[in-house]
Amino acid sequence: MHASRNLAFAGLLLGMAMAQLDGLIVTAALPSIGADLHARTGLVAVTAAGLLTVTVATPLHGRLGDLHGRRTSFAVSVLVFAAASAWCAAAPDVGSLIAARTLQGLGGSGLIVTAMSALGELFERDELLRRQGWQTAVFAAATLGGPPLGGLLAAGPGWRWIFLVNLPLCVPTLLLGWRGLPAKSRGTREKFDVPGSALLAVAGSAVVALGTFEGLARSPLWTPLLVVAAVGAGFSFVRRQRRAASPLISPKVFADAVLKRAVVVNGLAGAALYGTFTYVALVASLGAGAAGTGLLLVAMTAGQLTLSASFAALARRHPEMTAWGRFGCLLGVVGLAAIAVAAALNGAPWLLVPGLFATGAAFAVCTSAYTVLGQTRADRALLGVTLGSLTFARQAGGLAGAAVFGWLALATTGGLAAPGLTAVFAGAAAVMAVAWLTSPVVTSSEAVSSPS
Repeated sequence: MHASRNLAFAGLLLGMAMAQLDGLIVTAALPSIGADLHARTGLVAVTAAGLLTVTVATPLHGRLGDLHGRRTSFAVSVLVFAAASAWCAAAPDVGSLIAARTLQGLGGSGLIVTAMSALGELFERDELLRRQGWQTAVFAAATLGGPPLGGLLAAGPGWRWIFLVNLPLCVPTLLLGWRGLPAKSRGTREKFDVPGSALLAVAGSAVVALGTFEGLARSPLWTPLLVVAAVGAGFSFVRRQRRAASPLISPKVFADAVLKRAVVVNGLAGAALYGTFTYVALVASLGAGAAGTGLLLVAMTAGQLTLSASFAALARRHPEMTAWGRFGCLLGVVGLAAIAVAAALNGAPWLLVPGLFATGAAFAVCTSAYTVLGQTRADRALLGVTLGSLTFARQAGGLAGAAVFGWLALATTGGLAAPGLTAVFAGAAAVMAVAWLTSPVVTSSEAVSSPS
């Protein structure tokens, strides 16, 4: 059984690595893609298309895994990701590439959510924390190696190879996952909630469109229509989840006060941390050129990697995940406030660097702590739904935050110069403070142990 778990762990790590590399490696190759496909417009949609399906499909994959087992869910995700990668590599024009990227995001979302859910089924909390170092190594390799690898492949054999390299990696990923992951162990007659999925897709697509496409976000026609669509579909989705016999996101998840608060905090932290990533480089560029901006942004990556690497060791000594979550939120408040002040001072490096480091560290701590909390506290029958809800809240929060903070800058200062960026990060710090005040508090280690 131990060998089987190790095989599964290796396959899950490979799947997570491919999914995490996907966005980073493509971004670096966008100029080459645009030149080769003669695409002056639509390049943003190449990344936005994958982001759309990753966000919307996250809770769907969690529920599918609960119903049909992690082995089946993971295998289907690998096959979809492989087919989409081959389609991307063969795309004759930018429209075809956007469609292929949409499908690839669907597979990539399944790789991540299924991996997190499966790890929660395979290992107890202490073992999860011990293996956190391997997950950190995968994250570090994707973060540091993705952009350079994308640039090298685009400049060498061509941008199509950034998708072709996925195909040989999908083979061992599929074999290891199929051999190591357990088959579905419980019988069920529950059905997948198709109407709920459709409502979630409408709501999520509207939010993603507002947070991704500038023309839609500022259109006097489309902006109110998309807001109405998002709110209306979201309200209908919540009503259906309360009444459906087999809901996509079970209300039982939110019956646990700690998990309910964790989902809310993930959404708020996603808005404050994910939602400001777009604006970080703009603050760094206030006081530095292109090369200097890149060096300054290393501080954020260093914060992420340092806290990710330290978390596994420190959390075994201090296993209270809710305390770690509150610490991550507090780091986010400090880091975002420092960046806001640095923006007001035209990007002062002496304040910007520690702010970026703290913000990167906050992202690492919040993500790790609330993922482990979900893995160890959730009911086993609802593990995929719980992890999918946490991940979806973080991603959807980031997309909404990017749009709202952009509107805030335009409404208060009329642009994204120093005053506008100060407003963005001051607003994000305030949101992070609300997340800190909202974050759950548990004082006993038994309160975060796996349920029987």
